[in-house]
Amino acid sequence: YQLQKPHKFKYMTEEIIIAGFGGQGVLSMGKILAYSGIMQDQEVSWMPSYGPEMRGGTANVTVIISDERISSPVLTRFDTAIILNQQSMDKFESQVKPGGTLIYDPNGITHHPTRQDINIYRIEGARLAAESGNPKIFNMIILGGFLKVKPIVKIENVEKGLQKSLPPRHHNLIPMNIEAIQTGMNHIETANQL
Repeated sequence: YQLQKPHKFKYMTEEIIIAGFGGQGVLSMGKILAYSGIMQDQEVSWMPSYGPEMRGGTANVTVIISDERISSPVLTRFDTAIILNQQSMDKFESQVKPGGTLIYDPNGITHHPTRQDINIYRIEGARLAAESGNPKIFNMIILGGFLKVKPIVKIENVEKGLQKSLPPRHHNLIPMNIEAIQTGMNHIETANQL
């Protein structure tokens, strides 16, 4: 039989929705986060959902990273929502748990989040990626912003997660991706604080 572990720490479970247009790297951001959790020996769930059309349509992914077994990958409320377009804002702002976190890129957002019972952060991922001359790093900038606010995975595990999720021919892009994550960490701003 097993002895019960003394409860020195509270179990961590982070339930995340990442939502935006197809083509914004939503699903790969979720995949990298999930692989990073696996590298830390955590339980992970990754569940993508697509709109009817891929590019230009909406895409979202639910990621759960936990120290405990995950009972169900299906969620209706989230600890964190990472929102990258207006349709996703309309749909998911209300589904963040009270006291939770909403991170969004204001590019293309016409109705900014208004809830008073959650922490709201903004990150200009699209602008920063465009200024860098590489729009493909957009999702890594956003991921960096998230990890600054919620450091649930260590950066070295994100690097291992990138090695797992990128095909070997793209491993030369890992340093650039890590740099984009650092950029995101340096540029996320509080839009309101509880």
